[in-house]
Amino acid sequence: MKISAKICKKLNNVFPLPAHPFNMSNDGVMTYGEWQYERGAETIKFYLSFSSVDEMFVGKTVLDIGCGAAGKTLYYASLGVKKIYGAEILEKYREEANTHAVKRSLQDRFEFIHADAAKLPLETASIDTIIMNDAMEHVDEPEAVIQECLRVLSPGGKLFLNFPPYYHPFGAHLSDAIGIPWVHMLFNEDTLIQVYKDAVAKHPDGDDRIDFRIAKDINGKEYFSYINKMTIQRFKKILKAMNIQPIYYGEIPLRNILKPLVHVPVVKEVAVKMVVCVIRKH
Repeated sequence: MKISAKICKKLNNVFPLPAHPFNMSNDGVMTYGEWQYERGAETIKFYLSFSSVDEMFVGKTVLDIGCGAAGKTLYYASLGVKKIYGAEILEKYREEANTHAVKRSLQDRFEFIHADAAKLPLETASIDTIIMNDAMEHVDEPEAVIQECLRVLSPGGKLFLNFPPYYHPFGAHLSDAIGIPWVHMLFNEDTLIQVYKDAVAKHPDGDDRIDFRIAKDINGKEYFSYINKMTIQRFKKILKAMNIQPIYYGEIPLRNILKPLVHVPVVKEVAVKMVVCVIRKH
C-alpha cells in the first residue's frame, strides 16, 4: 500500500463517519427509501423563500431526476401531485421504490422510470415541475440533461435544481466510508480509490458500492465515475453558454459566519454547501 494511502487510512480513523443511508441500511436502521422519505422536506427547503409547496406540487405533473429508491419522490407525491415520475439510472431501485409506494398508498400517483436523464422517455411539454436534488453533480452530460429538462417541461414549467459543489467538505461523495472533510483536496484520486475499496470491503454490499462509484476509462485506469466534479464556476459557465437566465439563483454558505466568503471568487468554492437554481421554461 502506498504511503499516501496509509496516511489517509490513519487520518480516517480520527473522523467519525457522517450518517449515511448505505450504512444505516446495512445496520438495519432504515432502508435507503425510508431515509430519503424522512429527509424529503429538507430537499426542497432552499426553494421555499422563492416558491411555495403548493406552487411546486399541488395538482402538478412532476418529475424527480435521480430519484434513487424514490423515498423523496414519494414525499413529493404526498404533497398533492397529480402524477409524479421518478427517473433513475439504476434499475435495481425499482422494486424498493414500488414497494414503498404501495406502503404509502401512493402507487396510483407514482411511476418509476429507468432512464438516463439526458434521454427521458417522456413526451415534450408534459411536465409542470422538475426536481433535480443532488443530481447535477452526478450526470455525465450536464448540458444535455438541462436541455432535456427544458424539452419535457410545459411552457411556464420550472426546473428546481440544487447541488453541493465539488469543493464542499464532502463533495467527493465518499462519506459512507471516508469521513475526512475535504479529503479530495488532500489526496489524489488513485489514493482515494485504494482507501475507499479497502474501507468498503468489509460491508456485505461492498462490491455494489465499488461498482456504483468506480469505473475504468478506455485505457483501463480506474476513476470515480459517479461524480462529474461540478463546481460553481463550471455550472455558471454552462448556464451562460446555454443562454439561460435563472429566475432564482442562490449560493448557501456552510455556516452563516462564512456568508461573506460567498461573494469571493474561487474562495466561495470551499465555503458554499449548496447551489440553488430555478429555471423557468418560456
